[in-house]
Amino acid sequence: MKSIKAATAVVLAMVALSIGPAFAGSAFEDDANAALKKLYETEPAAKMIGEKAKAVLVFPNIVKAGFIVGGQYGEGVLLEHGMLIAHYNSVAASYGLQAGVQAFGYALFLMNDQALGYLDKSDGWELGVGPSIVIVDAGKAKSLTTLTLKDDVYAFIFDQKGLMAGLGLQGSKITKLEK
Repeated sequence: MKSIKAATAVVLAMVALSIGPAFAGSAFEDDANAALKKLYETEPAAKMIGEKAKAVLVFPNIVKAGFIVGGQYGEGVLLEHGMLIAHYNSVAASYGLQAGVQAFGYALFLMNDQALGYLDKSDGWELGVGPSIVIVDAGKAKSLTTLTLKDDVYAFIFDQKGLMAGLGLQGSKITKLEK
């Protein structure tokens, strides 16, 4: 039991140290726009989907840390037609055989009014509950066209750094911030 408490304390300290102060409005928006631009340059399917999306929720820097007990945190922005609409955070916790620290970003392309409405009216969106989400990997990206876009949300994970087993978005909770 002491090892679990110690591991929890270590994970929470690592996450707290890696988060740092929240970005000021325009600097944070600039970081999200830069991450989205880089994603578009490296992944043509993301750009094609972005042109069809109602909105894009961009989390440029999520930090995940764990040793038996794990957690992740990051802040993002919702962009509609390139305009900042709102700030959000993404939080997740996990327990199991895990160790390491990793940073990554992700973008959620909200394709229809139902997905955008669900994000707006839910009191924290748990990924895996609500609109259908397709995580786009290299193989899936090659098969996507404007005619095959039929899902509510497409997710791209990008800029992975560090060592951590088991990267995924399942179980993450996204909550609107009052900024």
